[in-house]
Parts: sequence; structure tokens; C-alpha cells
Amino acid sequence: MRGLAFLVLAVLAVGATPAEAVLRITRDHGGYVEEYKAKYERVRAKGERVVIDGICNSACTLVFGIVPPSKVCVTPRASIGLHQAYYDKAFTFGIKVTSVEGTSDLMSYYPQTVKDWIRRNGGLTHDMKKIKNGPDLWKIVDPCPEDF
Repeated sequence: MRGLAFLVLAVLAVGATPAEAVLRITRDHGGYVEEYKAKYERVRAKGERVVIDGICNSACTLVFGIVPPSKVCVTPRASIGLHQAYYDKAFTFGIKVTSVEGTSDLMSYYPQTVKDWIRRNGGLTHDMKKIKNGPDLWKIVDPCPEDF
């Protein structure tokens, strides 16, 4: 009997795979671009899934250019917000100062679907342009399967 139990455990261990990790984004207003690049490169390297289940604004949207599209999805609560990059206000006396270089860097990461939406909607500006869940967002990223 002991041998049978060992055999069953061995078969289960061989067939078992670790649960796929999921990064769930619910209220992310962005931040430093370099930090998001590093974060999403780690997510990509680990093969994790990303579920956008709320707000994903600013640098958060780099997920679309770094994590493979097959690993990213949106729930009905998802929305994204895009705008030009700007310098840290701590260094500009609290004033938003656009960074042409930073904006160009952001755009270089975005897939064509994001670039197309930006172009159709007047380009990136100082103001946040939002895409709520629906056909416009689904052209960029697939809706999540129901189990998410």
C-alpha cells in the first residue's frame, strides 16, 4: 500500500505545474517610466499574466508594449489613460513641463494598436485621454476570459 501511495504522489508531482501568477491592476495612476519598464520586464520574464481590472493610466500603459499581448486582458471595469510624458514636478517648481524625449520614448514602446488610437484621437497632449472598456479598448487588448 505504501508503494502505491508513493506512486500516486509521484505521478501527481510530475503532472503538477505551478499556478500562473497574475498581476491585477485596479487603481494605477502611473509614475516613473523607468520603474514601470523594469516592473513589466520582470512580469514578462516570469511569464505572468496581467489583468487590468480598473484604472491603468500614464506609465502603467507601458504594459501594452512590454508584456506580450497574449498575457494581458481587461475586465469590464478597465480603463486606460494616455498623455504626454512630463518631467518630475519636484524639479520644475510644481509645473507640468512636457518632455519631448520622454514622450518619444513612451511612443516607442506602444504597439501599433495604441499608436493608431492616439493618432485617431488627436495625438498625445498634456491632458489625459481615457479609453473605457469597450470596442476602442478591445482593439488594443482582449477582454479577459470570464474566470478572471
